[in-house]
Amino acid sequence: MEEMEEELKCPVCGSFFREPIILPCSHNICLACARNILVQTPDAESPQGGRASGSAPSDYDYLDLDKMSLYSESDSGYGSYGGFASAPTTPCQKSPNGVRVFPPAAVPPPQPQHQLLPQPLGTPPIPRNACLTCPQCHRSLTLDERGLRGFPKNRVLEAVVDRYQQSKAAALRCQLCEKSPREATAMCEQCDVFYCDPCRLRCHPPRGPLAKHRLVPPAQGRISRRASPRKTSTCTEHELENLSMYCVQCKTPVCYQCLEEGKHSAHEVKALGAMWKLHKGQLSQALNILSDRATEAKEFLVQLRNMVQHIQENGVEFEACLVAQCDALIDALNRRKAQLLARVTKEHEHKLMVVRDQISHCTVKLRQTTGLMEYCLEVIKENDPSGFLQISDALIRRVHMTESQWGKGTLTPRMTSDFDLTLDSSPLLQTIHQLDFVQMKVPAAPILQLEECCSQTNSATLSWKQPPLSTIAVDGYILELDDGSGGQFREVYVGPETICTVDGLHFNSTYKSRVKAFNSSGVGQYSKTLVMQTSETGLASCDINTLATVAWFTFDPASAHPDIILSNDNLTVTCNSYDDRVVMGNTPFSRGVHYWEMTIDRYDNHPDPAFGIARGDVLKDVMLGKDDKAWAMYVDNNRSWFMHNNSHTNRTDGGIGKGATVGVLLDFTRGILLFLINDEQQGPVAFDSLEGLYYPAISLNRNVQVTLHTGLPIPDFYTLGESDPSGSVC
Repeated sequence: MEEMEEELKCPVCGSFFREPIILPCSHNICLACARNILVQTPDAESPQGGRASGSAPSDYDYLDLDKMSLYSESDSGYGSYGGFASAPTTPCQKSPNGVRVFPPAAVPPPQPQHQLLPQPLGTPPIPRNACLTCPQCHRSLTLDERGLRGFPKNRVLEAVVDRYQQSKAAALRCQLCEKSPREATAMCEQCDVFYCDPCRLRCHPPRGPLAKHRLVPPAQGRISRRASPRKTSTCTEHELENLSMYCVQCKTPVCYQCLEEGKHSAHEVKALGAMWKLHKGQLSQALNILSDRATEAKEFLVQLRNMVQHIQENGVEFEACLVAQCDALIDALNRRKAQLLARVTKEHEHKLMVVRDQISHCTVKLRQTTGLMEYCLEVIKENDPSGFLQISDALIRRVHMTESQWGKGTLTPRMTSDFDLTLDSSPLLQTIHQLDFVQMKVPAAPILQLEECCSQTNSATLSWKQPPLSTIAVDGYILELDDGSGGQFREVYVGPETICTVDGLHFNSTYKSRVKAFNSSGVGQYSKTLVMQTSETGLASCDINTLATVAWFTFDPASAHPDIILSNDNLTVTCNSYDDRVVMGNTPFSRGVHYWEMTIDRYDNHPDPAFGIARGDVLKDVMLGKDDKAWAMYVDNNRSWFMHNNSHTNRTDGGIGKGATVGVLLDFTRGILLFLINDEQQGPVAFDSLEGLYYPAISLNRNVQVTLHTGLPIPDFYTLGESDPSGSVC
């Protein structure tokens, strides 16, 4: 019975239906709630405020619409219509189901020139041709001259609500207990008394004249005691006529007067009793099918709950097996064991989540189905044919729709209880069993001698050595280079030498190289990877990590922010965002002296581009220098500042504009960084004590476009002398 409670509550107020009426969309609503959610339509009256021409008189004609305060127009989104005064703002309320309820506004005293009709005490006036929106399907309904009286009352639903509320009252108690009445276990239909077991045996023995009395369960006795007599059904349009026929076309009970002079005169009609029996049979047949689905759903829920238990057991068993296998390995495998356990736990939780979600979903659907079934069974018990036929079509559709939701796929588990995981530890155990002591070890990783590595035209020379204090014998080395386009490494040299020159490389290409040593025990680890740039035109080119002073590079689209726009073979850069975005060069520097320039191709609205160097993990969505991974100078049209870790220093007059040139000089021999604007040094030395690997970098927005120029010689004013205490370069 509790599942049926949702069927018996009004969607507006959230309480049990009181005087429910049936809307044309087949949904129900309390009569009082229907009054509260009425909204005046703009075409209800003429622009002059009087009654529309041709409209029939009704019981709402007493309203003076020129002076009546309507519902809050500020809440509904409508202003006042022609001739109507806007009402004072009245905040709307919300029902438990989220429906907006407009409380009736105060109505001024009636004017003498308007005719008044009596209305129930305490009932707010309802505007003629007002609009009512169904709170469930949101269908808009316009009232005719009869107002809410034009909607039929749902007497069947009202009777079901009454019986349900009676059954939900306080638990039945024995009527013969003196102090603390015990819960009743039976009721005598003849005596009309509720008994507990001791009082029934003492006061109502099954012998003598009481032997013929009939004892029934308390709930059944209460229902039979409080059963109300059937009310006579009357027509909503002709209140003095009883409903006696059923209009097949309109699917509603009608009276004889409706057939003779009403809108149903040309419609097909049938006897009320015959249609009552027919629809009861259809509803019963649909309920039988739905009942079968509900039974299958209950069995399916039992299956799902059993699956939860199986998943729990299998999960525990699988974890125990996994722990046993991992414990057989050495301590170095503990981290891997934790990863595998986390994976099993994730699978375990995933299975439980899927099954529990399906249980929850199926439980909700079954609860709704059970509530609908119980409601329909209560409706079938009604002996009011016309009242039943008013709601039978809608109920039959709902039952069919609910039954169709229990398809075969709904009652199929979405997850198996088995764990499709198997730990194969035999290869690893076999490797562990083969571990043994050897007389020698593999060589350590060689160290590249950066000061001796360089590139010349289309050739590269690399040099390496063994780590200091290494006593492990080395039989030879293996040198590997990629294809100059980021492809796979290939062997270019195998032998005992520690220096190698590779010829025949592509011009203007970036190569990665690495080396490893080997002996009779095996091959050692690779050295660090070295990046080398070949020449564009055959002039001397520098390795990025040597003391050479000429280097070519471009902006790197792979590491740039997505808002960065590159062109001109990745030498020209701009941005499609108003926020600062960072782009870096494709070549890092760690040794030598390097100089490059950037020409300002476009400069609009005085932005603040920033130029400098950065680590590989610099933030790409803020101005360069905002974090501790970048060292930069940002400049506008009048002045510049140096910035690192969001610290601004050395404000210097002199800015940039279209056509200006910004130069960046990075000197690893001194560990300094300085900037130039139009070939003149901008401020003192910007930063010092620089060590490590740095990328050229710039941040800009859509108001700036910059073109990069690399492979430039060191400016004439800069010498290899020491810097003076003032920070200027000697």
